[in-house]
Amino acid sequence: MELYVSAHAAPRPTRPASLETHKIFRQVPELQRFFMLNETLKDHVVRRLLPRVQTPGQYLGGELHSVRKDHGAVRGKVCLAFPDTYAIGMSNHGMQVLYAVMNRRDDWACERAYAPWPDMEALLRAENLPLYSLETFTPLFEFDVLGFTLQHDLCYSNVLTILDLGRIPLSAEERPLEMPLVIAGGPCVQNPEPMARFIDVFVVGDGEESLPAVCDAWLELKQSGLSRAEAIKKLADRLPFVYVPACYRPQFDADGRAGAPIAIGGEASEPIRPAVVRDLDSAVLPIKPVVPNIECVHDRIAIEIMRGCPWRCRFCQATAIKRPLRFRTVNTIVEAALQSYHNTGYNEISLLSLSTSDYPHFAELMQRLQAEFRPLGVSIGVPSLRVNEQLQAVGDLMNTDRHSGLTLAPEAARDEMRQQIGKRITNEDLLAGCRKAFESGFQQVKLYFMCGLPGEKPADLDGIIDLAEDISRLGRSVHGRLVQVVANVSNFVPKPHTPYQWNAMPPREYFREARERLYQRRRLRTVTLKCHDIDTSLLEAIFCRGDRRLGTAIEAAWRAGARFDAWSDQIRKRLWWETLREQQVDVDAIIHRPYAMDESLPWDPITIRQGRGYLEREQERAAALKCEG
Repeated sequence: MELYVSAHAAPRPTRPASLETHKIFRQVPELQRFFMLNETLKDHVVRRLLPRVQTPGQYLGGELHSVRKDHGAVRGKVCLAFPDTYAIGMSNHGMQVLYAVMNRRDDWACERAYAPWPDMEALLRAENLPLYSLETFTPLFEFDVLGFTLQHDLCYSNVLTILDLGRIPLSAEERPLEMPLVIAGGPCVQNPEPMARFIDVFVVGDGEESLPAVCDAWLELKQSGLSRAEAIKKLADRLPFVYVPACYRPQFDADGRAGAPIAIGGEASEPIRPAVVRDLDSAVLPIKPVVPNIECVHDRIAIEIMRGCPWRCRFCQATAIKRPLRFRTVNTIVEAALQSYHNTGYNEISLLSLSTSDYPHFAELMQRLQAEFRPLGVSIGVPSLRVNEQLQAVGDLMNTDRHSGLTLAPEAARDEMRQQIGKRITNEDLLAGCRKAFESGFQQVKLYFMCGLPGEKPADLDGIIDLAEDISRLGRSVHGRLVQVVANVSNFVPKPHTPYQWNAMPPREYFREARERLYQRRRLRTVTLKCHDIDTSLLEAIFCRGDRRLGTAIEAAWRAGARFDAWSDQIRKRLWWETLREQQVDVDAIIHRPYAMDESLPWDPITIRQGRGYLEREQERAAALKCEG
């Protein structure tokens, strides 16, 4: 019996529900009919679909601390959609925060959905069933707001999968008023243009402030008698942190290269400024996080201790967009950790920030946490250590019996290049810190570098291997043997809203030659070299630097089968390159041709807190250092 038939993006012809079913549903109240439909969907999924898919627990819901509300008792319904698997999405701290923010309110129900794996997608289509929320098995088109978090540029095809399976038209223009408002936040909205045709409203900045404001305003405007287009444009007038693509017209130069979109109507528009949580210490912490049904990427308690970064690395988008720098107090963190532990039973706590060891009360925090949690057998993870005086003390502050590896991100191997990119550490600091860590019990080191940075020289590439091998030999002086060192090398992508946003990305041939040079340079077997896939980096650059025309290519690739492009075993690179060629996307203009400093950029309608002038000054400083070097 097919109860969920929609005219919107239906992938296959559908059979009508039986006349008997319609007759029964006409005889019961609307709310009761709604729950009967949802229970029927749940029963169908559980009995017929889940026995036939991988990891069925990810589609079942009912997790510890998940919140199921009566839709008839709330004013609005929002579904948070994560465009990747359940195992990835459930490890995302931001989703847990927004879930807690909205569900603490009595007038809103907040639920969740994730991108189904291809086997589940195929079954949903074959059975003519919609994608649903995990809490109440409500089809996505029944919500007032559908909110995506865009954490990675290579997840865009999954957004289309969720929309289509949720029975929501892909194109924002084709959605009627009763359809959910489709919004998107996260780091990828720093350039919203590639996804502009699919998203109604992009939300910039801290979600704790912006999501409730958007949800409340939409309900009010939706009920005001305005058309959908008029109501969405009113959102842009009301809220300074939202970008509505329908309010802007893209523009191109004589060569067809995209510049900054222009506000429709010819009026000079104020730049879109990020929403900011001023008092982080009083902001919501998810002390009752939803505990997943299956093993996830990060099965642990996550607590954000600091937002923003005190440093100014010129390649780093997060550093620019997360300002100002804000902290939580030690008492708040410790109390939240204790409550989260008692509510979940996890045996690991991860302290989150862009540079955790730069937290101003780091030593006090670690001592307090160790006093509370070491007797309980709970480890404390610090995933983002900076090479500074805290690194030399970290072995004393952390219980090393539960881990043997140290992860550091020097980004470049030579002091001169680090000075140019704004990474204020030296090899002397790095080696001293590693020695102290080895003396404290660490057994191996993982290093993160970048290849293709502006002004990079052969010596910078050689230095990656030389530094990794020096650290391996340093371990021998402490442990009596060479230690294992993993050197991870990613490919530089000039991200929007960084001082390097005007720079070009090196061509494919450069990265190939650099990779060969690195492998030829390596001499010690204790050093493992891992280079990021070149095609993946080039596609990431296209998506993060592209303009509105890219939307047609994204949809075409999705219709041809693109799914889970952030997964190395799923991405169909040849499909993407063929699609970009067929859609006449000028890849060279997007990623391999620099912009002049006075040119407008496709993401210019959005600004960071410091403004474009700050980025220009930092770009000029970097260029001056490059000339000196």
